Amino acid sequence: MKDIKIFACNSAEEFTKEICDCLNLPLGEKDSFKFQNDNNFVQLKETVRDQDVFIVQTTMPPVNERIMELLITVEAARRASARRITVVLPYFMYSRSDKKDQPRIPVTAKLMAKLLEAAGVDRVITCDLHNPAIQAYFDIACDRLTAKHLLERYFKEKNLSDIVVVATDAGSSKKAYKYSHYFECPLALIDKRRDSNNDNAVATGIIGDIKGKTALIFDDEVSTAGTLIEAASILKAHGAKEIYAGATHGVLVGPAIERIKNSDIKELVVTNTIPLEPEKRIDKIKVVSIAPLFAEAIRRINEGEPMGDLFEYDK
Repeated sequence: MKDIKIFACNSAEEFTKEICDCLNLPLGEKDSFKFQNDNNFVQLKETVRDQDVFIVQTTMPPVNERIMELLITVEAARRASARRITVVLPYFMYSRSDKKDQPRIPVTAKLMAKLLEAAGVDRVITCDLHNPAIQAYFDIACDRLTAKHLLERYFKEKNLSDIVVVATDAGSSKKAYKYSHYFECPLALIDKRRDSNNDNAVATGIIGDIKGKTALIFDDEVSTAGTLIEAASILKAHGAKEIYAGATHGVLVGPAIERIKNSDIKELVVTNTIPLEPEKRIDKIKVVSIAPLFAEAIRRINEGEPMGDLFEYDK
């Protein structure tokens, strides 16, 4: 690797150090703080002229603060004559605001894409978008990595028996099918119906056999854990032996930790795309590192190598 510099925004230092350790590179030096008037200041402490610059940011709360810090860091690199600027976003901000499904609302995920482009970003690396179509919001290169293989290997090594992969609703059935194909196991679906005329979906039953089996639930993220806990409850009521869950992004906000702690879930596995604060680290939650995958993506981009086998394509 040559002519490369990797910088971390404030909340991403631990994740970025893992990446740098994988690549045997030093972490780029920078200053980042706030003035008394609440304005952000960023200064890169080493030259980036004609360098391949990678800026890593995790979007843990406060999200808007992270976005502003990232944009200012990109501006600093651009004005310091970086040859190429790649933003590494393990968890893409506002990814759930990906479509206009109500009157007079924004498509904020597209706004984020346009802000990054306007700031001078040449490329974006992210992971398991809530909606893969978000890639099309960019007019620059956007690489979407996946934690699918990482989660598959983790559960494969546990040597679980009598596995059934469960889709929490019809919308997640395609993703669940891919996991069931990998584990060579049956697929079950939780049947959700609308309760009268309101917007609440109620789980009414299960399509498939889960009695006495080990249920695996997969999702791109766990936020308040409401859907996950509801799924676990109905699986237990229908005779599931054990319930495990895997997700790329452990957002885990609001009542999520308390819900998981008191749930029928034996273990929830998430990656470190979002840092897990100490108060959220309970026995039922296992964090696996996805930093090596991002490190490999950075290496291949810097050296001009193909990246196809790092992605998950529909077969």
